[in-house]
Amino acid sequence: MNIAVYCSSSNHIAENYLATALSLGKWIAQNGHALVFGGATGGSMSAVSEGAASMHGKIVGVIPPAIIQMNRQSPLCTELITVQDMSERKASMKNIADVFVVLPGSYGTLDELFDVTASAIVGEHKKPVIILNENGFYNHLIALIEQMKSEKFIPVENFKPFFANSLEECAQQITLLSAKN
Repeated sequence: MNIAVYCSSSNHIAENYLATALSLGKWIAQNGHALVFGGATGGSMSAVSEGAASMHGKIVGVIPPAIIQMNRQSPLCTELITVQDMSERKASMKNIADVFVVLPGSYGTLDELFDVTASAIVGEHKKPVIILNENGFYNHLIALIEQMKSEKFIPVENFKPFFANSLEECAQQITLLSAKN
């Protein structure tokens, strides 16, 4: 499976988030999957690609020129796809991926999460979205989703991302999805 991982490029995040990203990258490669990520360096993006590279995994980076010009292109990609801008990067990753994993992150990570979720809601794809709620990072988002449901902004039967509370739970969900394919 091609597993798109959305995560932070910040070099200032807590070590536990980097360790989780590193472990996820290793798990992806050890289990014969390909990592699809933003192709940049920094933070969790470096960690997840380092993990996959340490296990000699396939690493697909999708990167716009603006990030390349910032000298932030990952040297670990086994395949590099250059796109025009961040919108095209999201579209390309959405097309390539079989499943999306969302690690703790900031505006870019949330943008990618909401993009793949909204696309699923309108029927553009039927690919699963797994959100790793490490240390309760997304608890406020979960509460907001529940409020949106209770106030009828989100129909109960609508597409739902899967919230995993640990890397192990995330890996189990991917394994189940892989077995169905």
